[in-house]
Amino acid sequence: MSVIEAILKTAGEAGASDVHLTVGIPPKMRVNGSLITMDYPKMLPADTLDVLVNIMTQSQRERFEEWGECDLSLSIPGCGRYRVNAYKQRGSAALAIRLVGMKVPTLSDLGTPDSVLELCLKERGMILVTGPAGSGKSTTLAAMVDQINSRRKAHIITLENPIEYLHQHKLSIVNQREIGTDSGDYANALRAALRQDPDVILIGELQDAEAIHLAVNAAETGHLVLAALHTVEAAGAVDWLTEAFPSNKQQQIRARLANALEAVISQQLLPAPEGNGRKATFKVFHVDTAARELIREGRLSRLADIMEAESESCEKLMD
Repeated sequence: MSVIEAILKTAGEAGASDVHLTVGIPPKMRVNGSLITMDYPKMLPADTLDVLVNIMTQSQRERFEEWGECDLSLSIPGCGRYRVNAYKQRGSAALAIRLVGMKVPTLSDLGTPDSVLELCLKERGMILVTGPAGSGKSTTLAAMVDQINSRRKAHIITLENPIEYLHQHKLSIVNQREIGTDSGDYANALRAALRQDPDVILIGELQDAEAIHLAVNAAETGHLVLAALHTVEAAGAVDWLTEAFPSNKQQQIRARLANALEAVISQQLLPAPEGNGRKATFKVFHVDTAARELIREGRLSRLADIMEAESESCEKLMD
């Protein structure tokens, strides 16, 4: 077993969510939100570089050298599956590694509100999953894809950076495209997806105005679009999407969002009482006629109040 395999196996057994490798200190792992020093020697520049050489393809190494960072996914038999961000700091390589389960969890496993199951039955519109980094948005989206995959004959296209959970074809066809490997960026991948006869499109992250425009267009033209946003509260999602556009186009995008948006799922991972691990909290707001009118009118502070008052909430203690 290589050093990186041993480190990741130890982290997995400890229930860690992330592992950090950086020069000058031993590896650290995040358990229940806290960073813990692992029982390994300090990393040297040659150590982190050796890890990169062994897990990257040639094209990934070239991208890392050119840009100073690179996202990739990694599978190690007997250990698990991982999402990796490699980056340069002080001229040396460092890695942030997110542990991803080999098995796609169900929505029941995650403890989402029952109405999320109903959202997976929709055939068109946009569903946003929001929350801070590390809150489990990608896992929730993967569980929603698996729910659709298990219940509906559809063509599902996922656009991810990088691919995390691997989906098997069940009732649906699931084609997973990795940004940077299978397509240049989200906008290009979205533009192409609309020519690939999709029923469902998953977008790992809405990043800019062009990607938002294409995603809304897909939702308006009869597709179900599932997408993640790095906003802490659900109410901030519409504001963030609107602010991505120039002021002279914000009214138009609000009108389109009002028609396309079906629901906003907001989630966080918070410390559990008495330091007993962490709990996942979910809020689901279903966009109704009144909310659509508020979005069109740009009355987003009023929308935020309604979202807070009317969202379906639940929480679950994580193992």
